[in-house]
Amino acid sequence: MERPPSKSGRPSSSSGRPTSRPSSSSSDRRGSTSSSGRPTSRPSSSSSDRRPSTSGRAVSPRTPMGRSSDPTRFRPRIVEPLIPDEVTGEELEKSARAELLSLSADNAKVVARHLVCVDLFIDSDPERAHLHGMAAAHHAGRLAIARESAGYAAYRAGKYEIALRELRAAHRISGDVSIWPVMADCERGLGRPAKALEMAGSAEVKKLDKAQEIEMRIVAAGARRDLGETQAAVITLTCKELKTENEAWSVRLRYAYADALEAAGRSTEAREWFKKCASVDVDGVTDAQERALS
Repeated sequence: MERPPSKSGRPSSSSGRPTSRPSSSSSDRRGSTSSSGRPTSRPSSSSSDRRPSTSGRAVSPRTPMGRSSDPTRFRPRIVEPLIPDEVTGEELEKSARAELLSLSADNAKVVARHLVCVDLFIDSDPERAHLHGMAAAHHAGRLAIARESAGYAAYRAGKYEIALRELRAAHRISGDVSIWPVMADCERGLGRPAKALEMAGSAEVKKLDKAQEIEMRIVAAGARRDLGETQAAVITLTCKELKTENEAWSVRLRYAYADALEAAGRSTEAREWFKKCASVDVDGVTDAQERALS
């Protein structure tokens, strides 16, 4: 059954900051969204504010009469994905719809519908969600909500270069640092773990809340493993928060730690931590129980 769309305009906690059942190598696997260092969506010019097509035809921005500093006017042609008739855009929360007020009424409605579709399809059909995200960014390229949603959708579809571009744009627009861990993980996805580690040590990390800080730690550990530094990955994940049992990030942190221990050849300790992970994984989103017995 498809999950109902988020009302916020950004992928919900099960999509924007996704969690999925990790495999035995998930802490070192790009594209994973659990303990792998894959953390767990925000974007008016004349071209961004015109009424878009919803027919499925390719659309492109108008050619400007002169030079313009607006990068959205030079976006490549995109395929406008069909929006289900039942999606009205009214599913968005009032605060999210308020971010679209700088657009024309017609354009705001279409962008809102695309944002709803991002969340609607991001788990079941990431490629389709990605198309909706790019359509939203195409029509509202100066709004952080559209660029962030496009970034997260591209990330879930494994399109790390596009995701990083869109998330960087969202960060420039809004200054929101909560997307920093996902941006760092995109660097990993592009084969640049050293850049991910550089981001993990940046001043922006000090502005993250606890959940985002944990996500950044998981990403950094994944980058260490990308570099073959398995013991360093364990050290990165060694923190007092491993004792925490009742937070949303507890399962991911414990799983990542156990997986890093196993990768470092510390199998006995790994099994103990897989047991500790299973003890807080009440929804069974990981295979910690099975790995504890292996």
